[in-house]
Amino acid sequence: MADIAQLKKIMYVEDDPDLRKIVMVSLATKGGFTVRVCDSGAQAIKEVGEFQPDLIIMDVMMEDMGGPETLCELRKLPEAAAIPVLFMTSRVMLQEVENYKKIGAAGIIKKPFHPLKLADEVKELWGQI
Repeated sequence: MADIAQLKKIMYVEDDPDLRKIVMVSLATKGGFTVRVCDSGAQAIKEVGEFQPDLIIMDVMMEDMGGPETLCELRKLPEAAAIPVLFMTSRVMLQEVENYKKIGAAGIIKKPFHPLKLADEVKELWGQI
C-alpha cells in the first residue's frame, strides 16, 4: 500500500476545459495537492518528466489520444514507467474496468464524481495502490 503522506503531486489529463477547472480546484483546494493540468495525452507525455508526479489521473475518452493509448506511451518512458495511473471515466462496466487494469491502470474514478469528495476518493485509491 502506498503512503498517503507521499502523495503530493498529481498530473491530471483531460480534454474538457470545464472538467479541468473543477478537478484542479477540487484536488488543489480540498486535497492540498500540487496539480499539473494537461489538455491532452501528448502534453502529458511531454511534461511528465519535468513535473515528476506521484500520481496521474487521466480521462479515458479524449480526442487524438485516449487515456489507454496515453498510458501505453507513458509506460515506454523510464521517468513515467512506474507512476500509478487512475482512469476517470463513465465507462465502468466490469469488462471495461478489467481491460483498464490489464493495461496498467491502478484504479478507476467514476464519472460523474462529487467535486467535494474527489480528493478523499483519490486518497482512498492511493492507499490501495
